[in-house]
This record gives sequence, C-alpha cells and structure tokens, in this order.
Amino acid sequence: MTWGLVSNWILPGLWITVQVAVFSALIALVVSFVVGTLRTSELWIVRFLSGAYFEIFRGASALVVIFWFAFAFPLLFGWQLVPLWAGALALGLTYGAYGSEIVRGSLAAVPEAQREAGIALSFTRLQRLRRIEIPQAWPEMVPPFNNLAIELLKGTALVSVIAVADLAFAGNVIRLSTNESAPVYTLLLVIYFVLAFGVTRGMRAVERHAKRGVGKLPERKPLFSRAGTATAGGSTTDGGAR
Repeated sequence: MTWGLVSNWILPGLWITVQVAVFSALIALVVSFVVGTLRTSELWIVRFLSGAYFEIFRGASALVVIFWFAFAFPLLFGWQLVPLWAGALALGLTYGAYGSEIVRGSLAAVPEAQREAGIALSFTRLQRLRRIEIPQAWPEMVPPFNNLAIELLKGTALVSVIAVADLAFAGNVIRLSTNESAPVYTLLLVIYFVLAFGVTRGMRAVERHAKRGVGKLPERKPLFSRAGTATAGGSTTDGGAR
C-alpha cells in the first residue's frame, strides 16, 4: 500500500466519514430531544405518535433504512437524495430514536418535587423543560450519549453500500486493487479507534462542564486507569496478595 493510495483514497475517505458522522450526529441530537421530550408529554396522542416513531426506528435495521432513503424514497416522492445525505439522514433518524430514550429516561429521573415547584411558579411545560428539567437531566445524558456517538461513528461505515466514498469504501477499493487485506484493514481499525477516542475525550469535557453547571464536582478520570483503587488513607489496594 503506497502513499499515493493513502492520499488519494484514505484521506478523502476520512473526510467523508467525518462529514457523515457530524451531519448524522446533529440530526440525531435534534431528534433525540424532540422525540424524547414529546414522549413525556401529558397528551396521550403525542406520547403515542412519538412512541410509535421510537419503536419503528428502533426495530428497523440501519442498513435497510439507508437503502430505503437511497432507493425507495426517490420512487415514492420523486426526489433523489445525494447519497451522502441519504446515509446521514438514515443514520440520524435511526440513532436519534435510541437517543430519545436517553432523553426520556433522564427527564423521568428528575425529582418530582422539582416539577411541582415549577408548576407552583406557574411555569408552562416548555418553561419547566428549559429552566428545570433539562438542566438537571443533561449531565446524566452525556455518558450514554457518548456511547451512542461512538456507535454512530462506527455505523457510518454502512454508507459505503450506497457508493459513498467513506473510509470503508476506500479501504475496500485499495484491498481490491492491491490484494493486501491485512495492512488496509489494520490502518482502518487504527483510524476508527483514534476517531472514537477523540469523541470520548470531547464528551468527557462536555460532561465535566455540564456537572459544573448544576453545582456538581466533576470526577477527573485519568487517561488510563490503574488496577488499584484509592483508600481513605491514600494507599491503594488491588484485592490480591502482595
């Protein structure tokens, strides 16, 4: 595998993967909060419709949803989507359904007394969400959102099946042209790991900021944790004999 193949395929594929990940993550974030908050509505019809969306997209394969937007959507509506946007939209709507459950569960975990205080202050439902519930629930959403973002990043490889020249597509082209599977896919593994690690570090920074916003002292986690655990006296124990 030469530098020319890397510069002509891997680097452009990396840029496409980042674009798909960012666009689909933005769509998923919006869907997560809209559907998640609607699922806590007092109106049964709103809860039913938002719950139906959640169940449909949770039960559908992301790959099939990508195929639907790429091939069925133009036939039904007469509007051909650019493959990159078809993939990003499919991933965003699919992972947004999972994210809506994170939002719904975090909002449900807010103490009932906080909601009652908002009602006593004559806050509307939107005001209670904006001023009371979401600020308290947001720090609890970040860790599961981090896991979801990693899964979405890895899921971007699915867009290669509709000829989007992402990392997976580029790796397959190089493999077919050079017949070198091990170095190509090892390089892809390393690139995906670096991307996922960067997402994790960024989300941890967001989590610390969110906890400071609600008066919680964030726990600083080391880059790589040690086997021993700290005791009250400052010593460490590892549960084994010395």
